Amino acid sequence: MAFALTGARIFTGDRFLDDHAVVIAGGRIAQVVPRHAIGALRTTDLGGGLLAPGFIDVQVNGGGGALLNDAPTLETVRTIAASHRKFGTVGLLPTVITDAPSVLAKAIEAVRSARQSNVPGILGIHIEGPFLDVERKGAHAVRFIREMTEDDVAWLEKLDCGAVMVTLAPNKVRPEQISRLAAHGVLVSLGHAEASYNEAMAALGSGARAFTHLFNAMSQMSGREPGMVGAALADHASYAGLIADGFHVHDAALIAAIAAKSRDRLMLITDAMPPAAGGPPGFDLQGRRATLENGRLQLEDGTLAGSNLTMDAAVRHCVQHLNVELADALRMASLTPASFLRMDHLLGKIVPGHLASLVHLDDALEVRETWIEGT
Repeated sequence: MAFALTGARIFTGDRFLDDHAVVIAGGRIAQVVPRHAIGALRTTDLGGGLLAPGFIDVQVNGGGGALLNDAPTLETVRTIAASHRKFGTVGLLPTVITDAPSVLAKAIEAVRSARQSNVPGILGIHIEGPFLDVERKGAHAVRFIREMTEDDVAWLEKLDCGAVMVTLAPNKVRPEQISRLAAHGVLVSLGHAEASYNEAMAALGSGARAFTHLFNAMSQMSGREPGMVGAALADHASYAGLIADGFHVHDAALIAAIAAKSRDRLMLITDAMPPAAGGPPGFDLQGRRATLENGRLQLEDGTLAGSNLTMDAAVRHCVQHLNVELADALRMASLTPASFLRMDHLLGKIVPGHLASLVHLDDALEVRETWIEGT
């Protein structure tokens, strides 16, 4: 049955509306109308705050104590999604990092099963590695990093588990391999590489679509060699993920990136690990201990090991520490990642025909409630 949400300011993805209602029917937005025009519909008064498009996170390794690499099962995917839902995430890509082929295969099957079981919010999978550059491995285990083969291209082309995002090193994967993946709809993202500007631009020209966690685990920008960071900031068509947690990237660098690159190409991500979204403060990552210390998640040698971030906290960081306009921060958390995933016809806006996947925030931008397809 149709129902209406009232009593909150509405951000449609384009503009703010006051004294309006969102009418939901069949899991989709039916209407956005003035409050007085909803008639006799069943109504929920939200009691203030802001109703916005729900958050979309394309890089979620874990949450709520679960880690996809550690236990690549349907139940793990379910736990991760349920944990992050509480913090406004209505759509995500469970992320499996560089690991043994058997682990990657089980993770893919777990995501496929989750989609077949209609686990709310599972949009596809992000395979981060193993086709990386050991010079910029970050927390990825060197023993699993390898070159991409023709067999790898063949199985990646055929994956059937929703959106498929693959992070690879542009100096380690051939442009023709990137072209083949892109031609089959794989969302190729560049990361974990000491690649040159020219190598990054060649990958973009071959069909790569994004940069994974901008600034982190990639060649930096200098005056004579712009590196991957320079390529990301200079190229206006590509997308780039930002981890806005105050640890992964200095706030001044984030401000510079936001100034240089269009808001409709920068997307907030969490790179979340098991401690995020209510998990315990430590976990094992492929035999290495990672712990949370003063908000920073790291291995014993000090290497960052993902984050303790949730999407609502990333939005707050942008607004409160980077002076980003609220509308821009909300777009970076929803409409931009939806566009990257080629799902902006369904997600990222509160307009008729879109899925009713929403988040209700209070005045402090803390999450009160989340809906996925009207539920």
